[in-house]
Amino acid sequence: MQEIIYPMKKLFALTVITISVIQLTLSQTDPNPKVVNPRSQKPVIHAKHWLAITGKPLAATAGSQIFMKGGNAVDAACAMIAATCTMFDVLAWGGETQALIYNPYTKQIIGINALGIAPTGATADFFKNLGYKYPPQYGPLAAVTPGTPGGIMHMLAEYGKLSLKEVLTPAIQLAEGFPFDIDLANQAKRTIDTMKQWPFSKKLFFKDNHTPVPGEIFSQPDLVNTLKKLVEAEDKAIKAGLGRKKAIYAAYDRFYKGDIATDFVKGVQEQGGLITLQDLAKWKVIEETPLTTNYKGIDVYKLREWQQGPVLLQNLNMLEKLDLQSMKYNSARYIHTLYQVMNHTYADRDFYYGDPYTMPGGPIKGLLSKQYAADRLRLIDTAKNDPMVLPGDPYPYEGRTNPYLNIIDKMKKSTSYVPTNLEKYMQDFYAGTTSVEASDEEGWVVSVVPSGGWMPTCIAGTTGIGLSQRMQSFVLDSNECPFNVVAPGRRPRVTLTPTLAMKNGKPFLAFGVQGGDSQDQNLLQFFLNITEWGMNVQQAVEAANINSYQMKSAFGDHEKIPGKILINSNTPQSVRDELIRKGYTLEILPRTSGPITAIYLDQEHKSMWGGASHHGDDYGIGW
Repeated sequence: MQEIIYPMKKLFALTVITISVIQLTLSQTDPNPKVVNPRSQKPVIHAKHWLAITGKPLAATAGSQIFMKGGNAVDAACAMIAATCTMFDVLAWGGETQALIYNPYTKQIIGINALGIAPTGATADFFKNLGYKYPPQYGPLAAVTPGTPGGIMHMLAEYGKLSLKEVLTPAIQLAEGFPFDIDLANQAKRTIDTMKQWPFSKKLFFKDNHTPVPGEIFSQPDLVNTLKKLVEAEDKAIKAGLGRKKAIYAAYDRFYKGDIATDFVKGVQEQGGLITLQDLAKWKVIEETPLTTNYKGIDVYKLREWQQGPVLLQNLNMLEKLDLQSMKYNSARYIHTLYQVMNHTYADRDFYYGDPYTMPGGPIKGLLSKQYAADRLRLIDTAKNDPMVLPGDPYPYEGRTNPYLNIIDKMKKSTSYVPTNLEKYMQDFYAGTTSVEASDEEGWVVSVVPSGGWMPTCIAGTTGIGLSQRMQSFVLDSNECPFNVVAPGRRPRVTLTPTLAMKNGKPFLAFGVQGGDSQDQNLLQFFLNITEWGMNVQQAVEAANINSYQMKSAFGDHEKIPGKILINSNTPQSVRDELIRKGYTLEILPRTSGPITAIYLDQEHKSMWGGASHHGDDYGIGW
């Protein structure tokens, strides 16, 4: 089988070098089988005082610097987000941030929705009249309003300890110049022809007639100027006698309502974008109560249905009553069960998820009903894959009548969805981002999955800010998803999905992963690796996963490939044969773990265990 090389940095970017991996095996004689894996490719990061983990070593170092200045986990997480945005680690300052924060003083988990909105004029008819089937993937028309700057400043003001200046110092230093790494260099080279059409992107990424090469110091003077303006606004407010929180919000206002906003909008509109000053001024961070379910005594928390996170909760509701251990780890039966459960939950995601703040309330209560999960579980065919799975009807489980049954009845059931450009489809499906996990001895625990502004990124004029590309996650036809049709002021349904889990009323796990529509697939298997198969956190982030392509991609042309499954090259031939008999088309790769980052909170010893995937550049530092 020909090896597939994905150009997006960490996501299944493979080399021809053969890597010797300690394989996961089962104790076949144990009546309660657990996975035996005495070693991992990277060590567990043990810590007593704090942990900082993210997708880039330099960004993890930024988090550690903040901890050493006396900051808490929120301060460190904000610094890591700022650093990764500055390094264009498949995200930029114009992107979006979503987070879960455990507050040790209130014993509550706070949801942070810092996702931008569709701008004025962004209607379905607008894009249809331009000939689009979906909003474009790249460029000014792909941009929602920036959410990451506001998300960082809101989290810092409300839950951090340090000043904005202290937290942004590492990012400013990186913007002044950092060495381009190999992955970034490859991305820039691969996408420069697209970026040349945007003058500010061309100026930044194509100097001296070439894109940056590995090791070259990459400087962003315009971004330095923008970040220093935020610090300047904070400093001015402090000198005027305002407290720490109000001073940070003064910087927030300068970004969304002041001269930064003016420069940003000018840079967007002169390149054909739609974002207005009013769009920026009316946008705000939303704090929300997360959704949750209990899986065998563990409470798992996700953000609301404006992102795909609740699909993990639906998966756990369906799997809770099954004896997974009797199936044997990564057996054909186990793999088939996971795949079919995800068939049903992702069909629901594709149809029912969307922005709950601008639409009539969707059926999220019904979707998370344990009885609904039990009834959906009965539909699974244990003998073969079912490519015809459609959304269910969760409305009766919350005492309502479903107004969309006629749309579901008319949905096409054809399995002929094979994309014309398979390489592009795979790149879109695994569209990258990063994840940020942080915890401290005070008890703060943070999980963040920021994204947006990956290459090819369009730079917003002289601000140095790379624009989001999240508009592409909308649909234009309500028959496809009535809750996710583009409209001004609406948030697209995104794939970004941080996770926190509680056990005995205390933090148990914080985990996240990059990789588009694969995210909650990989997070589900990570969670089961811990809770069902007895792995430690590092073993669990490295363990081989499967991925289904039977759900619609949130990117590009929103395509899917029913029956296609990613499995690890070390999967036994007997398991492969059985999957083929069940109707699967196999994609076989040597590394299928997914770039997961995670923190396990050891309640017995009051210590922290960090896991950083061996899939790419993910890195953690603890003390």
